[in-house]
Amino acid sequence: MSVAVHNVLSNFTDIKSKSLISNRPGSRRFASNSVRCCQLATSEKRSVTVSNGNDSLEICRVLNGMWQTSGGWGRIDRDEAVEAMLRYADAGLSTFDMADHYNRISVVKSGNDTLDICRVVNGMWQTSGGWGRIDINNAVDAMLRYADAGLATFDMADIYGPAEDLYGVFINRVRRERPPEFSEKIRGLTKWVPPPVKMTSSFVRESINVSRKRMDVPCLDMLQFHWWDYSNPGYLDALKHLTDLKEEGKIKTVALTNFDTERLRIILENEIPVVSNQVQHSIVDMRPQQKMAELCQLTGVKLITYGTVMGGLLSEKFLDTNLAIPFAGPPLNTPSLQKYKRMVDAWGGWSQFQVLLQTLKQISSKHGVSIPAVAVRYILDQPAVAGSMVGVRLGLSEHIKDTNAILSLALDEDDVNSIQEISKKGKDLLRVIGDCGDEYRR
Repeated sequence: MSVAVHNVLSNFTDIKSKSLISNRPGSRRFASNSVRCCQLATSEKRSVTVSNGNDSLEICRVLNGMWQTSGGWGRIDRDEAVEAMLRYADAGLSTFDMADHYNRISVVKSGNDTLDICRVVNGMWQTSGGWGRIDINNAVDAMLRYADAGLATFDMADIYGPAEDLYGVFINRVRRERPPEFSEKIRGLTKWVPPPVKMTSSFVRESINVSRKRMDVPCLDMLQFHWWDYSNPGYLDALKHLTDLKEEGKIKTVALTNFDTERLRIILENEIPVVSNQVQHSIVDMRPQQKMAELCQLTGVKLITYGTVMGGLLSEKFLDTNLAIPFAGPPLNTPSLQKYKRMVDAWGGWSQFQVLLQTLKQISSKHGVSIPAVAVRYILDQPAVAGSMVGVRLGLSEHIKDTNAILSLALDEDDVNSIQEISKKGKDLLRVIGDCGDEYRR
């Protein structure tokens, strides 16, 4: 690992510690006289009283922060976590700091660049065609319902048909029909998938301006960059130009999609401040945990996952079905179902996949949720994962209730062991396909 990557980690840790109060989600800045009570405490005291008039509260001078339970730091076992909290309290460290959104929100950051996103992201690939006709008004109405339910992060791309345009209509309705503070919760993540041409500053700027115009925003919340051919080093030029646009206020955070571990390391060594890498990741496809997650944990880069429910294959609909018999099972009639069926074939075949579905059904029945909820929760609990994509067929079908169930679900040790046992029986897709994103470059 180069010195540059080491510095990325050092800078990330330093900035995080300095911004513990001022930058943490849900925190506020206070005037110095607001915390004057803390100055009255002596170094011998373990606690201090904060007060305002007749309102007062005694707290430990060192607080146990619980942001790390929100995801991205590894799976939290509920019983073990509570036992740990008891040990802290028994040792006199009995003040715990948390927030109502810590199970719903994750933060991606690099240096001073930071963005909070919903841990379950609404994926808009389904608007690009092949999943049914999209009616603009019905689609935007559906986006509003998702946002009203707290599912306010939308993922799209310049190549996803009308996705960016739909977001533009949606965000204008939010501005007109919702209070100002509501729009501050909305996140629009888009991708740029350029052709293999020379990455000049003007070309990059013009391309990003198209997305800004379509989405009707002065600044993109996140620009996730895709590159087809690693033999062409122009991706570094493009990322440097994107970083310039970030400095100009045209992009809030720069990110990647479908990059492998080696190229992610090269990008970090070139001091490109990427906050995340969006990759395919499911119970069937655990490649991101084999190589990339380690680098992500070292450098602070987060993973946003897609294909987590495999286009709907990881659901009750395909449980106890036999696709080998024509017309016997549900049709594979969408691009995502066809894509992820090929992943199932590479992993171990349909019979092995049925064993996985049966295992997930047992777990989902125990918790009173659906198979997709278990499948997504398992991936959200993996190291370095900030958020997972669930595709939305806007105006055609909705899964708001199921999605919210993901955020309140806690898998126990038996659940995890059962999933791991069957997952490991499949083939090693890192050997079969290659690292993250290599399926697009074969």
